[in-house]
Amino acid sequence: MDELTTSIVGIDFPNGDASKSNRRMECMMCAPGDLVELRHEPKNPFDENAVAVWSDRGTQLGYVSAERAPLIGKRMKEDDATAVFQAMHGNGAYIRIRFGDGLPTLPPPVPDVEKRPPPRQMRPARRPVYDPQAFYPDEDGPEFGA
Repeated sequence: MDELTTSIVGIDFPNGDASKSNRRMECMMCAPGDLVELRHEPKNPFDENAVAVWSDRGTQLGYVSAERAPLIGKRMKEDDATAVFQAMHGNGAYIRIRFGDGLPTLPPPVPDVEKRPPPRQMRPARRPVYDPQAFYPDEDGPEFGA
C-alpha cells in the first residue's frame, strides 16, 4: 500500500495557540491538492502514536485517527511520507498520503448530494371538483333506514 486516504479527526477542537485558531475554518481554506505536513507526536499525553496534521500555513488541522496513527507513524519512520489535503465532505475532512517518492494522486471527487438537482416531482392527481349540492355516501358507514 503506497497511498491511502484517511480522515482528519478533532477538527472541531480549538488549537492551543494564543489566537485559538479554528481548525474547521483552516480545513475550509484548504484546496484539494494543497500540501499538508504530518508530525509524529510521541510525547502526546493521550496517544504516543499520535500524528498531527498541519496546513502549509502553519495551522493545525487535527490528527490522523487513532486507528490509523500506528500504521502511518511506522511508515513515516521507514520511508518518506507526503500528504495533501483531499477534500471536505459532509462534516469531515480527508487527506491523501503517499509513502515513497512523488505526490499522492487524488481520486475523482465524490459528488455532493446537496448539489444534485432535486428528484423530478410527479404532478399531483387531479381531484374531482367538489359540488356542495351533490350526494356523497359514506362508503364505510352503515346504511341508514335499514
